[in-house]
Amino acid sequence: MEICVTFFFSFSSAPAASPRWPASRDSASPPSTTVPLSDDDFVTQDIPAPCKSTTETGLGPFPSLLARLNDPAAGHPPVTCVVSDVVMGFSMEAANELGLTYVQLWTASAISYLGYRHCRLLIGRGIVPLKDAEQLTNGYLDTPVEDVPGLRSMRLRDFPSFIRTTDPDEHIVHYVLRETERTAGASAVILNSFPDLEGEAVEAMEALGLPKVYALGPLPLLAREEPPTPRSAINLSLWKEQEECLQWLEGREPGSVVYVNFGSITVMTSAQMVEFAWGLAQSGKQFLWIVRRDLVRGDAAVLPEEFLAETAGRGLMASWCPQQEVLDHPAVGAFLTHSGWNSALESLCGGVSVISWPFFADQQTNCRYQCNEWGVGMEIDNNVRRDAVAGLITEIMEGEKGKGMRKRAAEWKESAVKAAMPGGSSHRNFDGLVRDVLLPKN
Repeated sequence: MEICVTFFFSFSSAPAASPRWPASRDSASPPSTTVPLSDDDFVTQDIPAPCKSTTETGLGPFPSLLARLNDPAAGHPPVTCVVSDVVMGFSMEAANELGLTYVQLWTASAISYLGYRHCRLLIGRGIVPLKDAEQLTNGYLDTPVEDVPGLRSMRLRDFPSFIRTTDPDEHIVHYVLRETERTAGASAVILNSFPDLEGEAVEAMEALGLPKVYALGPLPLLAREEPPTPRSAINLSLWKEQEECLQWLEGREPGSVVYVNFGSITVMTSAQMVEFAWGLAQSGKQFLWIVRRDLVRGDAAVLPEEFLAETAGRGLMASWCPQQEVLDHPAVGAFLTHSGWNSALESLCGGVSVISWPFFADQQTNCRYQCNEWGVGMEIDNNVRRDAVAGLITEIMEGEKGKGMRKRAAEWKESAVKAAMPGGSSHRNFDGLVRDVLLPKN
């Protein structure tokens, strides 16, 4: 059976994404429609802004697209199913009006979904909003939060960062509550995870009244084709990848390189960047550091000349790289990361332990589980210091704790690969999703 797919995404995503889609066999079938969001260079670092924009502007263009696609004169099959990001919940109304099957994709972790969803529990207990700004620094965030369904050993600081507000009307808090609570109205929910990793959290999601949750991850492994086909060459990276990163890793000793990448959104101060730099220098380890041009908040990402001289010959800086291929490389021994969910999964797929510096949103929750439940990580304090960075690098690459984490990371890699193989749990879940939800019923 051939399936016709139409993509609907934001204007700011379209230039990067659209050139990489395979050409449609039917020239009358529109491959994509865009939503007019701001294309400011730093829009991705102000997550509440695009969330607010999609809420206000998405509902108009989306029903219009569905009407166009369902017009008999268009000459292609009508829409039978809508698959939407959870945070694009406006699409539910349009799908319901047409009686379409409606599936939501939660792109983050199951544990982070629970963290967002249980914000109402924190509000009900009077834990948030914060009473004043002092609670950000006086130890209040270390308050244990017990009896949270589906989550283990949580402190207040381990919940998504949006709860760190003194404003009871904080837009982003109420936005994520609204979007996560209405997932109960979907036909099914897709999750980029796998049962061995987050089975308990998936069960807790369904216990909240959600429909069947299909854990299909890790999606890159599930989509991997053996042997490769022309589809395998489709590159979905946000930016141009520097292939010399892989060339630089060749010939390096196994487990000898620290890979540093804080993702596509994280920003830091120039002082924090300098502390990370000198921490890498003091560790004495080789490193591959991805430095985006906008990594430093409000300034250029410039490293001290003394640091460059100190680390000459044992470090490589690049603007972007093929991350999964880097993490799969045997030379990489540790990953200094922000713990975004894609990076967290990719590190598990590569069997690489992590040093985590969570920035915002779900990253705090992911970090807590990497360090305390999955046994693959160590956390850096938000107030980053070079000595701490160097010490954690040394411990994770040479110490007894690091040895145990590398063992656990290798075990998680095996589990992830097994889940995505034909007959594995995620592969079976995908077959079930297609059979029971996506295919039109006669």
